[in-house]
Amino acid sequence: MAEIYTIPLSRVVHELQLETLYLGKSADDILIQSRDVVRPAIELAGYQEYFDAKRIAVMGRTEMSMIHSWHPAHRNTRLESYLAMQPPAIILARGIKPGDEFVSLCERFDVPLFRTQESTSGVLAALIAFLNVELAPRITRHGVLVEVYGEGILLVGDSGVGKSETAIELIKRGHRLIADDAVEIRRVSSKSLVGQSPDNIRHFIELRGIGIINARRIFGMGAVKMQEKIDMCINLELWDPAKVYDRMGLDSEFAEILGIKVPVMTIPVKPGRNLAIIIEVAAMNNRQKKMGYNAAHELLSALGMDPSMMPGEEIRRDLDI
Repeated sequence: MAEIYTIPLSRVVHELQLETLYLGKSADDILIQSRDVVRPAIELAGYQEYFDAKRIAVMGRTEMSMIHSWHPAHRNTRLESYLAMQPPAIILARGIKPGDEFVSLCERFDVPLFRTQESTSGVLAALIAFLNVELAPRITRHGVLVEVYGEGILLVGDSGVGKSETAIELIKRGHRLIADDAVEIRRVSSKSLVGQSPDNIRHFIELRGIGIINARRIFGMGAVKMQEKIDMCINLELWDPAKVYDRMGLDSEFAEILGIKVPVMTIPVKPGRNLAIIIEVAAMNNRQKKMGYNAAHELLSALGMDPSMMPGEEIRRDLDI
């Protein structure tokens, strides 16, 4: 069974800068657990078979004009029927004034009521984006997450292979650290993964022989970042002379993290290799591939060969992440 995550309603109020019209108890004690949001016009009209009481409701001009068009007695009955199901909160968009009757019913059924000056579509987009990140399915895995030329690079590999040392070199070259040792990975959409550091170890790096350092204090605020999308994964492993490593880049390797395919590159580590430069090139090459350019295909064409005659193979890698 999937783990259920929650956030206090106070986080939503602070993020969206909501004006409180009614709040019966502390917003810290009201937990939000659904990433879905509803505009409850059809529920207000009486169809409540698929009503989800865990969703925050957002009302705009359409819903409020429909409510005001009803006869007062009919309006009171419909509002009572809806508010009796106690949605976790109602947000009124466009600075709409709800009227005393609406506020009184929210107080009666203890339904928090807020207001924002944002448009209905705007508050919906902001709320969904915020909840998708805060309530996303997540795992925590051993590794290092850095941002290199705008690409989120997840470095994985056996302990002691040089992930943290490589991260320090990348920071010195102007790139940014997101997480060292433990990376909290969240699936924020069907196509996107976002990584960040657990709060208690954020900005810290362990360097064998030196100990724990604080990257933000040593290198400055420009050397760190709170979170970053994960664009590719680089597996660092000790050089194995008996192993044949990819030298053309025709094959595409991937790993599945929370059900999403992430491109993977395996880089062998041995004395004399500058891993920071290699990872910089890997990041830029990954961006080029996303833009439709493949250097191996261009080389084959320049040699008079048809790249379609050498189709790359898609290979799944199990990296224990």
